[in-house]
This record gives sequence, structure tokens and C-alpha cells, in this order.
Amino acid sequence: MDIARPEFKLQKRRRQIVLVGIGAVLVAAVSIGVMRLKPAAPSVERGTVWTDVVKRGSMLRQVRGPGSLIPAQEAVRQIPAETEATVVRIRVLPGTQVQADTILLEMSNSQVEQAAIDAQLQLKAAEAEYQSLRVRLDSELMTQKAGAATVNADYSQAQRQADTDKALYDLGVISGLAYKSSKGKADELTTRNDLEGQRLTINKKAIETQLAQQQAKVDQARTLAALKQKQLDALRVRAGISGVLVDLPMQVGQHVQPGAMLAKVVQPEHLMATLKIAETQARDVQFGEPASIDTHNGLISGTVMRVDPAVQNGTVTVDVKLTGELPKGARPDLSVDGTIDLERLDNVLYVGRPAFGQENSTISLFKLDADGKEAARVPVKVGRESVNSIQIFEGLHEGDTVILSDMSRWDKTDRIRLE
Repeated sequence: MDIARPEFKLQKRRRQIVLVGIGAVLVAAVSIGVMRLKPAAPSVERGTVWTDVVKRGSMLRQVRGPGSLIPAQEAVRQIPAETEATVVRIRVLPGTQVQADTILLEMSNSQVEQAAIDAQLQLKAAEAEYQSLRVRLDSELMTQKAGAATVNADYSQAQRQADTDKALYDLGVISGLAYKSSKGKADELTTRNDLEGQRLTINKKAIETQLAQQQAKVDQARTLAALKQKQLDALRVRAGISGVLVDLPMQVGQHVQPGAMLAKVVQPEHLMATLKIAETQARDVQFGEPASIDTHNGLISGTVMRVDPAVQNGTVTVDVKLTGELPKGARPDLSVDGTIDLERLDNVLYVGRPAFGQENSTISLFKLDADGKEAARVPVKVGRESVNSIQIFEGLHEGDTVILSDMSRWDKTDRIRLE
């Protein structure tokens, strides 16, 4: 016969309650611990990031931009049409080496040809008229000189007679009336001689004036004849400089108007570079700064010769005068990359230029730990920048290694693991 023991049931129930309570406490503790755990740092493959070590020393500030080679202004000759004409023959095709006297094409204009002939005839007529006038004026001048010489001879004779009669009068050989007569004649001829001299001087000046007027007409006719001859010669279009004919847009039979572009000749050995520099970087570019032009087949040294004051499409045009020897293949319109040296900063802290970030601002970079297995985000204050480097003010020290690659996909985390 079993005996009921109610105290055993009570003890068993208490143990169950205690175990349930302990389990609940453990579950709550574990939940709180899990909630307080930080998420694991995301991993990044080391080979996909670009790193650099912070250095101290001299930093060369540079700016870079694309561009092209163009002929220097003195190495380009664009040939316009001087008169209305019709193309009758093309002698040279684009791409041909030409000399200064090489005839590129021939044109025709009957009016220009006739005008040149008429101008030459007018010049000859003006020159003939000048010679005729000169001969006539010289003849008149000779006649006048002859008359003046006669008067001068009479004056000299009368003067000698008056002197002789005075001496005789003083001796009492002749009467005073005879002396006065010879002296009056001498005085009259003296006046006539002076007047003839003045008349001769005035006539010489008049002759010079008339000849100068006629000479002006001759010069005018000669200038007109030279102009018409130049227009006639321009119908045979010459290169004007030694170089390469790069453009000749004319066709045989084509009618051209004055000012129309007939041909373009360049000297390929006289080139310059024109670069497009971002407007944010171009503010420090100055005249005379050294530059290096990469033609993808060699480097050419040069100096900045002009900075365009205008901004177009976010860039500033910078012209570079080439001072070094041109590599093979350098030709007009060749695409190039140019680098301009701005200044050298001595004893500064610097690092490679990161993918994002502007100068004189605060950016964030991932700095590697000592073991190089993890990297933490740190704020970095930067200064002036160059093509491949940027100055460090605060946030990094010499020898620190930072990630320069684009890390925008990890903007929401402050630490990453490198694998």
C-alpha cells in the first residue's frame, strides 16, 4: 500500500520553476550580449586597393592636361585670293613638300590681265611726260641763264667804265656830266643784274616744283602698275614659305571671290602645344613656367608662352612654346599630354594624390594598422595638390600607409580588413 507524500511534489515543482528562471536569465543575458556586439569589419582584397606611404621632403607641384600640337603662328601661311578669278589648273596636292616659290595653282582673270597692261602703259606715259617736261624746263632755264649772263657781262663792263671815268674825273680829264652818265648806266645794270639773279633763283624753284608734281604722278602710276602686276602675279599662287601643303580646297573651274582661302602651308618643324587645363588648376599657371609635352613617342621640353584669359567648357587654354627637339612622328594636330611645373615645396609632408578630395580641405582616408591587416578611417587635413601628390597638414605622420583608391562603397564603415 503506497503512502502519499505531498512534500515531494512541492519540491519538484519548485525545482522546475528555478530551472525555468535560470534559463530565462541566460537567454536574456545572451540576447543582450549579442545586441552589444559590433558588426564584423568587412573584408577587402588587398590587390584591389592602391596604397602609398606618407613621406617628408620636396614636393613638385604640377598641373596636367590634354592637348595637341599646332603650327606656330610664324610657321603658318594661309593664302587668300586677292582678286576675283577662276581656277584653271592645280599644280600641287595636299601633303606635298613645297618651297617658297612653288606654284600651287593657276587662276585666270582677263580684267586683271588687261588692268596690268593698262597700268604699265600709264606708267610709261607718265615717265615720258616727266622727261619731256624736264627737257623743256631745262631749255627755258638755259635761255634764262644766257640772258642773265649777258646782263651780268654788261653790268661788269659798265662798272669798269664807271670806275675808269671816276678816275679820269678826279684827274680833271673828263667833265662831271660824262662821269655821271657812266655811273648812272652802271647803277642801272647793277639793279638789272640783281633782278636777273633773283629771277633765276625763283625759276629754279619753280622748275623743281613742276618736276616734283610730275614725279608724283610717275610714282602714283608706278605704284598702281606694281599693284596690278602683283594682282596678276597672284593668279599664279605660290607657297610663300618652305613647308607642307596641308589644305587646298579649290577645284578646277571653281570661281573664287577676293578673300577666299586658296591654300594653307605649314612648317611642321615649327610647332607649339596647346593644352586644356582644368579651370581649378589653371589659376596658378604663369608665363615662362617650364613644361613637358608627352607625344606618346617621346617628351619635349617647353615653356608657357600664353594663358587664355577666358574659360571654355571648364578648361583654360595654355600655349606652350617647344624648346626641345621634336621626336619622330611629331606633326600638326597630334594629340599630346602636357605637364606644367608650378613650384617646388621644400620640407613638407605629402602622399600620393587620393581618388577623391580637393586641396585645402579635410578628407577621410583609411590608414593601415601596424600589421597591415586592417585599416581604420581617419580625417586628414590636406593643403596644396599636384598631379600625383598632395600636401598633408594634419591627421597623418611620416611613414603611415594609407589607401588612395576609391573607397566610396565603404562610406558606412570606419574599419576594414585586408585579405
